[in-house]
Amino acid sequence: MYERKIPEDLECGINVSMKVLSGKWKACILDSISKGVRRPSELHTAISSAAPRVINMQLRELEEYGMVCKKIFPGTPLKVEYYLTPTGESILPLVAAIDQWGLTNREHIIRMQEALQ
Repeated sequence: MYERKIPEDLECGINVSMKVLSGKWKACILDSISKGVRRPSELHTAISSAAPRVINMQLRELEEYGMVCKKIFPGTPLKVEYYLTPTGESILPLVAAIDQWGLTNREHIIRMQEALQ
């Protein structure tokens, strides 16, 4: 198993938050689940810019951190749904704040990107 050469500083709240939310699609996944998108195929449709494999990997990481729980329904074909845990629900205000900041500053960021090209 991989062992970090430099130990993580989990005494800093920002580091803890970034550990959970790092990854391009995790905030989008949490937001989608909070809006009722529960099945992996629905998440793949809702976040069409992300590869299904990436969404599945990030779902697994969110499950490891206790942000989401996976419910497996017996039968054929197998049915899986994801739900937010109380800890996952507690991070939603942060995700909403990130979304609001992005919407507020969207035009500025686009202009800055275009200026660099």
